Amino acid sequence: MTDATAGGEALPKPPLDIVPLLLPVILALAMIPLIGSASTWVTLTVASLAMGMMIFIMASGLTLVFGLMDVLNFGHGAFIAVGAYVATLILLPMAAWVQADSLWQNLAAVTPAVLLAMAVTGALGLVFERVLIRPVYGQHLKQILITMGGLIVAEQGLYALWGPQIIPLPLPAALRGSFIFGDIAIAKYRLLAMLVGLTVFVVTMLVLNRTRLGLLIRAGVENREMVEALGYRIRRLFLGVFMAGSALAGLGGVMWSLYREQVHASIGNELMILVFIVVIIGGLGSVTGCFIGAVLVAMVANYGGFLLPKLALISDILLMVAILMWRPRGLYAVTNR
Repeated sequence: MTDATAGGEALPKPPLDIVPLLLPVILALAMIPLIGSASTWVTLTVASLAMGMMIFIMASGLTLVFGLMDVLNFGHGAFIAVGAYVATLILLPMAAWVQADSLWQNLAAVTPAVLLAMAVTGALGLVFERVLIRPVYGQHLKQILITMGGLIVAEQGLYALWGPQIIPLPLPAALRGSFIFGDIAIAKYRLLAMLVGLTVFVVTMLVLNRTRLGLLIRAGVENREMVEALGYRIRRLFLGVFMAGSALAGLGGVMWSLYREQVHASIGNELMILVFIVVIIGGLGSVTGCFIGAVLVAMVANYGGFLLPKLALISDILLMVAILMWRPRGLYAVTNR
């Protein structure tokens, strides 16, 4: 396929919708006069971006699974919780390394914990897809019921294995503290969260839009029979997508637990509402929309918590209502949904 028609005219490209991209910038600028203090505004904005990146990491797996596989996975929170608990298997025994003043010792403890969490949640995603999801492809109501059941079973399994108590998970020593710029203090861990979230977003977009694998996955979504006729096993590609989404949830679970410095079995269940709000705001399947939605939700939560603490309890719901009243299908609606 070329970029020109039979008559030699270039195919028209859809216009770039930049309005949703500008929403976080507009919201941040609008908060300056309300907050008053420049240092407080910068601190809240950085905190919002860091929180938004962690939410995006968790939500990106869910939006990939729905956008590419048309699967409503209400059990996504199970992977978040399992990832957090698996990380404790390494971080707690290596507590001396985690709390050491050496950055390299901290990395030697955190890196394998993150990799193990992603590997285990990816493998769990394989089992989840084959046992629970595969029999109900194309049946959304059954998907909701069976994946919610999977989430409940996983949560109770975590209670049985680790007990109901909250497990402390302190930050590595190298990530504690803040960088000071005059009156502005920016937490080190928040900067790391922003970097990881941006990396996940860029890599995901590059894979989907710039690689042969991404082309095959997107083609399989549009015309599965054609891709299979060309000799590709689209079921295996979709299984890989599900495992990748599960691994991202595990990564997000580890980062969120370190952010909160604690782990408990209901962490996935608690975050599922927030994750689904982000996915709905973004447009049910749009990675870019999910990214913007995560940042907006975090901004509203942080700015609202500072200005109107009581209203902050329902800020994410109010934001979703406002976005859907403006764009009923989300910020970037996926055309084939």
